[in-house]
Amino acid sequence: SMAKGRKGGYRVEREILNEERLEELSQRLDISQTRIPLSYRLKNSLRCSVPSLKRRVVSFLPVLYWLPRYSIWDYGMPDLISGISVGIMHLPQGMAYALLASLPPVFGLYTSFYPALIYFFFGSSRHISIGTFTVLSIMVGSVTERLAPDADFLIMNGTNVTAEVDITARDQYRVQVAAATTVLAGLIQVILGLVQFGFVGTYLSEPLVRGYTSAAAAHAVVAQLKYIFGVSPIRFSGPFSLVYTLVDMCALLPSTHLPTLLASVVSIIVLITAKELNNRFSKKLPVPIPVELIVIVVGTLISFYTHLNETFEISVVGEIPSGLQPPTLPNTSYFSEVVVDAFALAVVGYAISISLGKTFALKHGYKVDSNQELVALGLSNAVGGFFQCYSVCASMSRSLIQETTGGRTQMAGVSSAVIVLVTVLKLGPLFQELPKAVLSAIVFVNLKGMFKQYADIVTLWRSSKIDLLVWLMTWASTVFFNLDMGLGASISFALLTVIFRTQRSFISCFDIKMVYFITPLYLDMETHKEVREVPGITIFHSSATIYFANAELYLEALKQKSGLDITKMITYKRRQEAKQRKRERRAARRARREAKRQVSLRAASQRSKGGVFSVEEEAEQFRERSRDLVQDDELSWKERENSTVFVMPETPHNSWVYLKGTDPETTTLGSLSDLQDGDITTLESSSEDTLSRDLERVSLGSLGKWTWDIHSIILDLSPANFIDTVAIKTLRNIFHDFGEIDVDIYMAGCQALVVEQLEQGGFFSDIDKERLFTSVHDAVLYCLNRRGAGALPNYETAAVSFTDSDTTDTTYSHTVRGCM
Repeated sequence: SMAKGRKGGYRVEREILNEERLEELSQRLDISQTRIPLSYRLKNSLRCSVPSLKRRVVSFLPVLYWLPRYSIWDYGMPDLISGISVGIMHLPQGMAYALLASLPPVFGLYTSFYPALIYFFFGSSRHISIGTFTVLSIMVGSVTERLAPDADFLIMNGTNVTAEVDITARDQYRVQVAAATTVLAGLIQVILGLVQFGFVGTYLSEPLVRGYTSAAAAHAVVAQLKYIFGVSPIRFSGPFSLVYTLVDMCALLPSTHLPTLLASVVSIIVLITAKELNNRFSKKLPVPIPVELIVIVVGTLISFYTHLNETFEISVVGEIPSGLQPPTLPNTSYFSEVVVDAFALAVVGYAISISLGKTFALKHGYKVDSNQELVALGLSNAVGGFFQCYSVCASMSRSLIQETTGGRTQMAGVSSAVIVLVTVLKLGPLFQELPKAVLSAIVFVNLKGMFKQYADIVTLWRSSKIDLLVWLMTWASTVFFNLDMGLGASISFALLTVIFRTQRSFISCFDIKMVYFITPLYLDMETHKEVREVPGITIFHSSATIYFANAELYLEALKQKSGLDITKMITYKRRQEAKQRKRERRAARRARREAKRQVSLRAASQRSKGGVFSVEEEAEQFRERSRDLVQDDELSWKERENSTVFVMPETPHNSWVYLKGTDPETTTLGSLSDLQDGDITTLESSSEDTLSRDLERVSLGSLGKWTWDIHSIILDLSPANFIDTVAIKTLRNIFHDFGEIDVDIYMAGCQALVVEQLEQGGFFSDIDKERLFTSVHDAVLYCLNRRGAGALPNYETAAVSFTDSDTTDTTYSHTVRGCM
């Protein structure tokens, strides 16, 4: 506090502390250091007991956790329906994307089968569909065509005038190259996962990934032009290969094969029209119509009965062997030539898979282990490479279908793999007459979502010029320098922007006038044991700028240090809402049956008496009885729920315990780890990925009694000298998710440049700007005043806790309790 002196000046009523004086006070208060020695932590990590061994085995094989708890009654039918829907999509996409990888279509079917089975045992995500994907197929195709170009497999005719390509020898060689690259990429992913390098995907920021996939779509289009126009351009490799290929394509346009072009155009029109109708009537359809499979079947039948290959020389898929290939060892001599490509495949595939997995996990209230996902994806690639598969990752379109059709667990992936297996064993030869132009049309239409990402240019121009520069640089380097070099150049440029923004920080000078801001000190409560806490307030401090590389770690550290298990809360809430809806439907069915029976009885009674039967009157009585039955069922349900599960912290900001009653649903699949391809949500709507946006506004009190001792969290952003779009998205998610459990979030200490970047990024479009404060102390006083706690107590030494967080490698985080 301040008091006015005799001569009109101001004097401070507490001691002014510097670091030396603060250290002296700490020693006098006998504050114990809480840092654990490295030798002790290493010794503790090497200890082995039966429970710890069990945890390690279950964490490495998640199927051992959820499969014994699998409920066939609850999850069997949804997983089966979802698996069949995804399996139907696997067939056309597997064959079409194999063309992108410059491989025979049957190897796309192999790639859709083996990796999905491996992921079933090791994966922790319940909704992603592992298999072929556009971007990875293009990357594999660039490797196979570079190491096995057509020029190396020419066969001279007897006259030595013309030469033909030995397609059989070329395809066999390319399959070996693709398999070796896939095995090496899988081994890299497994090693990175075992050494806990799951954070490697965070260095691929959202603008970088979207720019990269947009450029990959350009490569995919150019690669499919030869099948659409029926020409044979020279396929170049290295820098500017895309430009050279386009120039050669333009030169070959006069020799376009018109029957092939007609088949391509008709297929594209039919696919686009059918997909638009699918989207328009998606709410009325129980499952999406398998448009791609229908087009493939119709195209195969037309080709077979009209002999398109012999009559019009339209290129077809050709021989598809039935049965599975035996495993073979990869040719390790290719490893030295493809190691850079394998590393790029490992990083890009993991980044796509983990982003999809975490999106669905956030929506459905469970956790995905980043390191375990890296191991699972690596084993899927490594084992699949032995069976002539090429690199896989999660597909956006199939994952969305698996989630929207009701898939609950990885059993849906097994069901889809069975569909592919039946096709490979029995139905494969039926697609030998399928025109390649139809497969190219499927690839072309499925790139629609990636084409939409060019709208990011306008969005980023308004929100962040530097992120726009990263997007454009990534796109340009990937288009002109090929996929592998483009990825390395874009990551380097993104990191350079961080260095640039860190060095060119915003610096201001302030004149000191006759105004003094005397505030309490906020210190680490774990290292300063004598500080006193202001109940209900937690202040979270990070000593680093929040940007794309550490934004996710910042969010995880906040959840851990606050002690609020939001995932478990939302999971419980979702399940209780599902129970309530199920009871309402059951009560409504009972009401309809009872009303129907009463209507029949009264109608019979009226006819026997010769009276007049009123349909309108009976319908009104039916509606009244239905409402009464539903209300009675809801009332009895609430009475039962209020006496079952009560969850509260065992200690402040610690683990959760169930105080009384049990709920079988909360112990099954809820805590495992304790569209089109390219249809990515736009940057403007990314905040809708949070849990709270997808939930109905139902109070937690009606679903069970929850208790915690935090009502406000203050984010101290004073160290941040810039903020990017990924960090803005993270902060928005924090506000929405914690607000769902009635915990207020505030920000304090933001520099003027950070506030300006928040405004440009549209942060305050749905977040009240009144939650932003000049200093932490102002935010603390506001929280106390808003929650009715009165003023701060007058303690001799002011301090607030800074709890050191070792959950992030790039951010030194603290939880700060409002303490005096």
